[in-house]
Amino acid sequence: MKLVLSAVHTRKTTGAYEELSTNPLNDIYRRVINLLNQLRSQNQIREWQKQKLIPVQNKIELAYMYFLAKPHKKGTPLRPIINTIHAVTARISKFLDQKLRPLFNRYARSTTIVDGVDLLHQLDQYIQKGYFNSSTLFITFDITNLYTMLPQEESLKILDEFLRQHNCHRIHGISIETIIELARLVLQANAFVYGKKFYRQIIGGAMGSPFTLTLANIFMWKWERQTILSKLPSYELYGRYIDDVFFTSNENETTIKEWLDFTNQFHPNIKLTYTISQCLPFLDVLIHNQNGTLSSSVYHKPAAEPTILSYISDHPRHIFRNVIQTALMRAIRYSSTFEAFNIERRTIRLTLLYNK
Repeated sequence: MKLVLSAVHTRKTTGAYEELSTNPLNDIYRRVINLLNQLRSQNQIREWQKQKLIPVQNKIELAYMYFLAKPHKKGTPLRPIINTIHAVTARISKFLDQKLRPLFNRYARSTTIVDGVDLLHQLDQYIQKGYFNSSTLFITFDITNLYTMLPQEESLKILDEFLRQHNCHRIHGISIETIIELARLVLQANAFVYGKKFYRQIIGGAMGSPFTLTLANIFMWKWERQTILSKLPSYELYGRYIDDVFFTSNENETTIKEWLDFTNQFHPNIKLTYTISQCLPFLDVLIHNQNGTLSSSVYHKPAAEPTILSYISDHPRHIFRNVIQTALMRAIRYSSTFEAFNIERRTIRLTLLYNK
């Protein structure tokens, strides 16, 4: 019952969904077919591209929403997931993601943190350049409900700007205008069922649709340049992993708080929750500024269960070996001291014993 009430609260507070009186599946299907036929008749897409994007009528179904709890956060908020695997626009969403994500990865690499190893590598470069000292602070923040709160038309304008700025005037033979039309269709045709009622998402995109991740990244590419990067000294380290941001600063904590509070008011849809400290986690690595010396170790979220793949499952045996090897390799890469490695090694051993 508590989960149901929380789900209702999430839908109401975001204002991202409108209830529909009838099943919109057939209307969405007709809209998709009409647009693809129009683009083909105008030679904006080729026949093979149309066939790749067109939905198979007897295999489509309306998306459905479910919620996942985030127990590691205060109040255990819910993450709304929309299952779009068989949605009418699933093929278009996948196509856009395949074409646009490599472009984002290429042109935004300098402000992207791929994983914990990448973070430690960037911190090592920061230290070697002489910018790290005993007063250096680490700052992390995450964007609240990024996927859900993306302003649709503004996001499409930023997508257009991103492509033009990087001279991507045609993507695999497709014009920017056509890319935007297809992207708009994916956003506007995001309808789903939840609790025997029909809804359409009017703000943001479906968390579960491949294209939503890429669009969110491109939206944040513009946002971070307007807010953080325009004020952060060029020598400081800044990186983002989707909606989680990390940067360093040698300003005092009061100044940083004032700056972040001001940044929090920059866009009505983008709200952040931040942490400022000399010791904090980012992704799965814990970093600590110990009087001008960086230490690091593996970080486990407090809500994480100490379990892995069940030994009695039918997975091939090499999968189990890979799980152990990966955990040990992560411990080696993240542990700045032998003591930190030993602590993580014991954690791995206890997890494996508990798992049986």
